[in-house]
Amino acid sequence: MNLLPLLIVGLLVLVGAVVLIVVGLRYSKNEEEDDPLMARLAEYSQRGEISSLEEIELSQSFSERIILPMMRRMGEISARFTPQKVLEETRIKIEMAGNPGRIDAATLLASRFVVAAILGGLMFLVGGLVANWPGGQTFLVGIGATLFGFFLPQLWLRDRIQRRQKEVRNAMPDALDLLTICVEAGLGFDAAMAKVSEKWENELSIAFARAIREVQLGKLRREALKDMSDRLGIPEMTSFVAAVIQSEQLGVSMAKVLRIQSEQMRMKRRQRAEEQAHKAPVKMIIPMAFLTFPSIFIVLLAPAAFKIMEAFGGGIGGG
Repeated sequence: MNLLPLLIVGLLVLVGAVVLIVVGLRYSKNEEEDDPLMARLAEYSQRGEISSLEEIELSQSFSERIILPMMRRMGEISARFTPQKVLEETRIKIEMAGNPGRIDAATLLASRFVVAAILGGLMFLVGGLVANWPGGQTFLVGIGATLFGFFLPQLWLRDRIQRRQKEVRNAMPDALDLLTICVEAGLGFDAAMAKVSEKWENELSIAFARAIREVQLGKLRREALKDMSDRLGIPEMTSFVAAVIQSEQLGVSMAKVLRIQSEQMRMKRRQRAEEQAHKAPVKMIIPMAFLTFPSIFIVLLAPAAFKIMEAFGGGIGGG
């Protein structure tokens, strides 16, 4: 009786996988305008290289050929039933994360159900058919894995946002120092940002390069800088952009503003390092309480415990 629900769940997972494959294949046929195969074939044609569609398709990874088209198609379907506010909030978070994998908001939201179904189905099948767990335990583990899979894409996105923001915070003082030097040497602000983007390969240089391209395409500098600060989502960048825009509007020396901003960023980075150092003793309590102290107690008290056991054992045997 316990195997019937598990077999039903496995069958549903199999049917879902078949549906995903069919939908992905239909999507790849209907979206020829954005087909990466056609784009790559055009690139080979421009180079004068002769290649077949089969070779070009095999040159792509499995995710580009199968997974991403299916996820995009599911994202398009789920976008019809998702509130616009949720899509906009997810899109903003993806921009703050640096748009990893070049996915859109609908695809990320749809991936929650896919990951939840895969993890939940696997745990149901493993618990019922491989590990032979009791029905109640298999049900609880499967439900837990399903919930974890549902929230896993959001947790992954939050981790990417935090890592990107941390990298930008650490790179800002040095970048502002270089900006100050370039501006004091006679370069314009846009040229100084270009130098910073050429100097390093990090998230901050990528953000600077994107802002410069937007300015070159006709967007106003203050709008491009505001959009850059919104995409990063950290207070340090917001204050820096506000200071730059204010200095540009009021005619204040840009080099002086940049030097003040760099000093403030360096001070904030030092304060964050001190804060992390002060948190270290608190974070060490748990590993010390559960790992270090028990080992010390065993080393110190084990000989005494053995002596006591021998003494009481000898006394009892002698009596």
